[in-house]
Amino acid sequence: MSEIEYFYSAHSIFAYLGSARFMEIAKAAGRTIVHRPIDLNQSVPAAGAPGFTERSRKHRAYFFRREIDRWAEERNAPVMEGFPQYHRNDMKLCNGMVIAGIEQGQNVDHLVHEMLRIHWQDDADLADRDTLVRIGESVGLDAEPMLAAALGDEIQAIYQANTDEAIERSVFGSPTYFVDGDMFYGQDRLEMVERALRQPYAPSKTA
Repeated sequence: MSEIEYFYSAHSIFAYLGSARFMEIAKAAGRTIVHRPIDLNQSVPAAGAPGFTERSRKHRAYFFRREIDRWAEERNAPVMEGFPQYHRNDMKLCNGMVIAGIEQGQNVDHLVHEMLRIHWQDDADLADRDTLVRIGESVGLDAEPMLAAALGDEIQAIYQANTDEAIERSVFGSPTYFVDGDMFYGQDRLEMVERALRQPYAPSKTA
């Protein structure tokens, strides 16, 4: 196969931290990234995982601050202090924009990276149309046709189908990568993704 399936949301911190490295790995392997934006508000509960606000203070402090800071340094992916004020806005528009771009024949790799970057570095509101227009322009894409379609029934049906497929395939967080059907959850598994592209792992011996 010549693809890597990529399930994520365009505002995910761990998708951002791994984004540049992931694109490097895919390019080096000659693989196309198949973008599958999903609604984490559906996929995370469906997998039985607690939402961010339902996790303990100590859990949040470790996974959503200390781990972020360390991986930001490790991946050379700077992040803002604190938490983006717009992070809990509805992400249908930005995720829909990505899907619309794909349907319109655009390469959205750099668009997605810039969405993630500007959200986590500059506190950008990814639910704001003008912000998304500027992001599109910054990577050389005309955002208007994508945004015009982003919230339409056809694109939102694909968004829901991506989410349903993620749930069906036991995707429980962002980012999740599939290499020839083998699932890798989390940007901290990117080196394993890189290895799997060279030499697949043996099948699991457990159910």
